[in-house]
Amino acid sequence: MKLRLKALVGACALSLVAGLAVAQDLAPLNSDTEADRIEWSALQQKFGEVPKAAEGTRVGGVSKTLTNEYWRSLGEGYQAYADKAGVEVVYQAAQSEGDQLGQLSIAENLISQGFNALLFSPQTDSNLQPALESAKSQNIPVINVNDAVIPSAEHYVGNVQRDNGMRVAQWFLENRPQGGKVAVIEGQAGVFAAGQRTAGFTQTVTEGGKFEVVASVPGNWDRQVAYDAASTVLQQNPDLVGFYANNDGMALGVVEAVKAAGLQDKVVVFGTDGISDAYASIRAGELTGTVDSFPVLTGEVAMEAALRLLGGQDLPRVVSTPQALITKDNVESFAVKGDALREVLLKQAAN
Repeated sequence: MKLRLKALVGACALSLVAGLAVAQDLAPLNSDTEADRIEWSALQQKFGEVPKAAEGTRVGGVSKTLTNEYWRSLGEGYQAYADKAGVEVVYQAAQSEGDQLGQLSIAENLISQGFNALLFSPQTDSNLQPALESAKSQNIPVINVNDAVIPSAEHYVGNVQRDNGMRVAQWFLENRPQGGKVAVIEGQAGVFAAGQRTAGFTQTVTEGGKFEVVASVPGNWDRQVAYDAASTVLQQNPDLVGFYANNDGMALGVVEAVKAAGLQDKVVVFGTDGISDAYASIRAGELTGTVDSFPVLTGEVAMEAALRLLGGQDLPRVVSTPQALITKDNVESFAVKGDALREVLLKQAAN
């Protein structure tokens, strides 16, 4: 296993250098700040109808894992749009969010099967780099879809990761004006989204000097790891006023730790992703909130972008998808699905 990991690291490094050499005109991608971007809601107005896909078009999706509802929902979005467009989609994922070699193997297998376009959601910013370069060499369009970011990716679809943390921090600033101690449960190290979400929260909440981030510890996207980490933080900081977790699974683990410590009336907890269990917990008065990034819609937008690329349209490098802070005050407004949700989000985009 150690030799395979070393081989993966070496391949990623060599591919990164090769990728940068091939695409010298592309700076390493920062999907949050990339200037060449368009909002998802503006695609139709800017580029018109989606070109009709050629008969037999096949699109492959590579996900982080299907054990997390977010990634299952993303696949539902791929399938829904593919069905509407009359194209075939194959959606596969690694066994866990830490199975980088398994995910790379899946991506390489899809490339060998001759798919017309590929949608990659890498586990880290580098583990699918070799597959990206292989696809480029065969002129197969690749879209990086949330939430790790491959630096040499030519196209990305997803939300502004830094804004996830900033939205939660703003809630603290507005609803806890007296300030206090807060903590962050981070996602997996080496993932763009985890770093950006954490930085967005930490830098925003500490502005003004009333809040202190007393701990920022890894939870590795895992509920049990997050529970254990939060339990330790609470033991060391019984006067803590709140947590921000980089995803909802971890946030729900934090909620259990807060309940076990008997602090549910004093400590608020926020997550990210907007999975159904998070919505249920908000309704139950346990989880304070989540930043929903609407994975089904994100999947639909990514598939639309893939078909636009296959149809010869020159899309911006980043297609930005929506997000919203969900609390007990607006949970029902965003709990709708399908066309009803799209309408809500289009109204949000217009404001």
